[in-house]
Amino acid sequence: MSRLAVVFGGSRGIGRAVSQLLAQRGHRVVVLSRNKEAARDTADSLPGEKHLGLGCDVSEEDDVQRAFETISKNCGTVGYLVNAAGINRDALLLRSKSEDMMSVLHTNLLGPMLTCRGALRSMIRHGGAIVNIGSVVGVKGNSGQCVYSASKAGLEGFTRSLAKEVASRNIRVNVVAPGFILTDMTAGLEREEAARRIPLGRFGEPAEAAQAVLFLLESPYITGQVLLVDGGLRLTL
Repeated sequence: MSRLAVVFGGSRGIGRAVSQLLAQRGHRVVVLSRNKEAARDTADSLPGEKHLGLGCDVSEEDDVQRAFETISKNCGTVGYLVNAAGINRDALLLRSKSEDMMSVLHTNLLGPMLTCRGALRSMIRHGGAIVNIGSVVGVKGNSGQCVYSASKAGLEGFTRSLAKEVASRNIRVNVVAPGFILTDMTAGLEREEAARRIPLGRFGEPAEAAQAVLFLLESPYITGQVLLVDGGLRLTL
């Protein structure tokens, strides 16, 4: 059955791969990004018809509210929500600027809270599924990523709690926690050196993370779970 899928951070990286996969499966996709033109270009590139691209900064409550008002007016009831918008401002804690800490927490943690709240108002009568994009460092921690790790670990706690709140409404909420995926966020890493730390010996592709997202969206008896897509990186602790 075709669903209306809303993908925040859907214009690049894992979010773009998720948007493409959902469209290939016959779903109508709303792509959201801080860059409105990038969102529209991505929506226009998807197979199928009636996809929509919107601008939205997930850290801004008014932006998120306006986005869902537009979606409700033009597209109808939300069936799937994917929160793939995220930023990093990596630094040792003693060198981290307060404004960078707030940006990371507002985008990576507050943002999904706001978008989930907006989507639930649409899903509450008909059920649905939510996947939040976390990170392996939210599970294992990493030096130089205290704030980013905290935002992703917080996202896991939020996801589990929300899963309990909305299960009776037939709404499922899960996390996909990627490791090193070939995206803009990992572009500055020394790939060969980092790959040696991964049991599978390579970075993942965005499409491989997107497959995990689709699995959780479509699995009717899974909720409150964290699915690691990291090539075994968690095993190296």
